[in-house]
Amino acid sequence: METPRSPLQPPTFGDLITILSIDGGGVRGIIPGTILAFLESELQKLDGKQARLADYFDVISGTSTGGLVTAMLTAPNEEDRPLFAASEIKDFYLEHCPKIFPHHRSPFPAANLIKSLTGPKYDGEYLHKVVKEKLGDRQLHQTLTNVVIPTFDIKRLQPTIFSSYQLKSNPSTDALLSDICIATSAAPTYLPAHHFKTKDTTEKVREFDLIDGGVAANNPTLVAMNEVMKEINRGSPNFFPIKPTDYRRFLVLSLGTGTAKSEEKFGADEAAKWGLLGWLTAESSTPLVDIFMQASGDMVDFHLATLFQALHSEENYLRIQEDTLTGDLSSTDISTKENLDNLVKAGEALLKKPVSRVNLDTGICEPSYSSTNEHALIKLAKILSREKQVRESRSPQGRVAPRLNEQDA
Repeated sequence: METPRSPLQPPTFGDLITILSIDGGGVRGIIPGTILAFLESELQKLDGKQARLADYFDVISGTSTGGLVTAMLTAPNEEDRPLFAASEIKDFYLEHCPKIFPHHRSPFPAANLIKSLTGPKYDGEYLHKVVKEKLGDRQLHQTLTNVVIPTFDIKRLQPTIFSSYQLKSNPSTDALLSDICIATSAAPTYLPAHHFKTKDTTEKVREFDLIDGGVAANNPTLVAMNEVMKEINRGSPNFFPIKPTDYRRFLVLSLGTGTAKSEEKFGADEAAKWGLLGWLTAESSTPLVDIFMQASGDMVDFHLATLFQALHSEENYLRIQEDTLTGDLSSTDISTKENLDNLVKAGEALLKKPVSRVNLDTGICEPSYSSTNEHALIKLAKILSREKQVRESRSPQGRVAPRLNEQDA
């Protein structure tokens, strides 16, 4: 019988603060799911078959579909281990996306247009059902590592961040993980907004009226880092002291869900003719939503690339993003078997591609042929494994579990 691994000890006993961030993107969540399955398999080669991503990252953050993946990786099962292995994410998407995003379009374009103007494209009933079924009554405070999941409150017109770090000061955010996932996935025009209530320790009721966190932070990497910095500034004993702008001890893996190839995107001549309907429904897409979500994600990448380069710590920030998707692959909701299978292939192909870094002069991501994404993840796995061992050796409560692959040999 394999020995359970010990939980990740706090960063104060280590050398790094480890962060995993996953963008929003609907069915394209299969792409980061494929990347994460590879990373977890490399960690298992080092530390045994029971190794899970939640054992290595201080924070896992996700928006929209990334928020769902975050919950899957960090929610506990009956043995107090992650509910899903990373290798199971792909199968979850292949099984459930066709029911979350069913394609029952009318052959009459006018009928499709009327439907898009009178309500969301999908009713969300199956999404609500499967998320509640999988996550049950698990709450934010129960996750196996810290999580940060952005949403946006349309009643207050401000972001609402569900963060493990805020639970002590703001216990009303200790919501059901299912409610958080449904809320952060409620993309405007695609899925309905989500209303729910929580009670704090004094039984005071708080109401939430939430939509997709992607309208505020489709790439939640910076939100996660800010949550950590706030915790450090509060004097938390779980962190070593660092200066407010010193991110050299952060180790960040940021995963995109893919974007359309440049020539597949909208042109000014075309957009110049759009009115309100065009911005919302051009060519069966939702360009306004797509544009502001991609824009916010790219700005975060540009900011962090600038920051880590200024600190001469480029190797501490790994962004993996596919920006050459074409046709149905670039859609957030086309859930045909063919398209989902092709998204799996896109994720597998992305592993073989060179690591890309944003050119700070042009804002364009350019390949760095010194390493592939696969090799970068293998290197990252070794760093994460070593960091975990260092913390266990320094912590009075730490316990280095036997290396299961060696024990089983």
